[in-house]
Amino acid sequence: MTEILSPVGVQAGTTTAERVVEHAAWPVLKDAIEAIRPWQSADGSIDLGAPGAPAAADVRDVVERAISAIEVLSPLLPHDAAYHRALVADLRRWADDGFGVPDFLDSLLAFQPARDRRDGLQHLVVFPMYTQNGNPDRNFEAVVLRMVWPEWLAELERTRYDNPLFCGITFEDFTAGYDTHSAVLFPETIAVREAPERFTWGGIFCDREAARFRRVSEAAVEVLGIDLPDDVRAMLADQDRCQQAFVLWDMVHDRTHSHGDLPFDPFMIKQRQPFWMYGLEELRCDLTAFKEAVKLEAEGLAQARDVQYAVIFDRMFRFPVTGDRVKNYDGLGGQLLFAYLHKHDVVRWTDNTLHIDWQRAPVVTQQLCGEIEKLYRDGIDRPKLVHWLAAYDLVSTYLAPHPGSVWAKGAEGLDLSLPPRKLVDDVLPDEFPLSMFYEALRKKLRDVIASTKGITAGAAA
Repeated sequence: MTEILSPVGVQAGTTTAERVVEHAAWPVLKDAIEAIRPWQSADGSIDLGAPGAPAAADVRDVVERAISAIEVLSPLLPHDAAYHRALVADLRRWADDGFGVPDFLDSLLAFQPARDRRDGLQHLVVFPMYTQNGNPDRNFEAVVLRMVWPEWLAELERTRYDNPLFCGITFEDFTAGYDTHSAVLFPETIAVREAPERFTWGGIFCDREAARFRRVSEAAVEVLGIDLPDDVRAMLADQDRCQQAFVLWDMVHDRTHSHGDLPFDPFMIKQRQPFWMYGLEELRCDLTAFKEAVKLEAEGLAQARDVQYAVIFDRMFRFPVTGDRVKNYDGLGGQLLFAYLHKHDVVRWTDNTLHIDWQRAPVVTQQLCGEIEKLYRDGIDRPKLVHWLAAYDLVSTYLAPHPGSVWAKGAEGLDLSLPPRKLVDDVLPDEFPLSMFYEALRKKLRDVIASTKGITAGAAA
């Protein structure tokens, strides 16, 4: 039996000023979780009868080691006490039931970070989960995070951008599922017996977003020869400043999914829709954040100008050339923003240099937001297929469809005897391919984007 830690020196009233990751129990927990993960199947279970599988006693030993470490660390985080008790119970039940498909609904319901968003508050989280843009399997992950909730942001949420479920967070440390491109902690990724009636929180790691934004943007600026204003150059050099921009951007973006003239719920991902609909929805939310940032800048909020730069640069330089091209709706949104600005003469690629009209950029970017908002407003009175075709027309006004596209032919090219969900099968995996500009940019930024895997604020400094 592996020796387990005892909670010597940890008092129940200890504040979170002490970093959890500096405690001796954290590497013990981390190592235990890393030992469990390779044994797990895609659904999170461990098949003890499979060739090369560990003995049940060995798995239980590692689980008990993880439980011991959690119990040692928990007094450092009194606000998470109920969650950690439920977590230990879920881990023991998983072991007692023979390490089948995990069910961590009880501990998920006990974890309520949005109820207390004090700036700097730490959380220790362990769940069987997949990590979006990271590990697709529901393996165990352990992550220590810290809340980002400065008073200026709390005031905006209280008075203008109500979003009681949103949690801005930063990494302290993490297991292998987060040594990836994932920058979110969402409850819907966690293995449970049934989905809760409603989710009560959602976390976005603004430190990772800021760090990869800085690295990719700096590389793009160099490759494209962009002449940066002094305030943009200063922003890219400042990790904390970028984090503040991203946490504001994320808060406004997140709430926009349920605000505005919506045909119904445009981001019900379980609905079967052409992927450009998701691309337009994500872009609508980003451009709404941009539009609000223009208002906030006029009112004197220091972070608002930075949000505008972040939206334009991340959307134009990272999104289109990140990930594969199969139904890449975020990439599509970035392509659309660039093409719109290009066709309205805000960006010009000439003499192997990208020129940006910084004065007109806010006006024209908001103009695109207005076109998407009109599409949504008109969509309230349209049948689903008509709305999808109208959205296709909007995108194809600025982006060239694949020459083999059926949808590019409009209603005449589709079998209208089929229900709309069946017509989604006719959407090509890459319905709007990259332009020659982006094909070249992708090659030049490929290694830089790959280097942002697992990046944190420290690596970006």
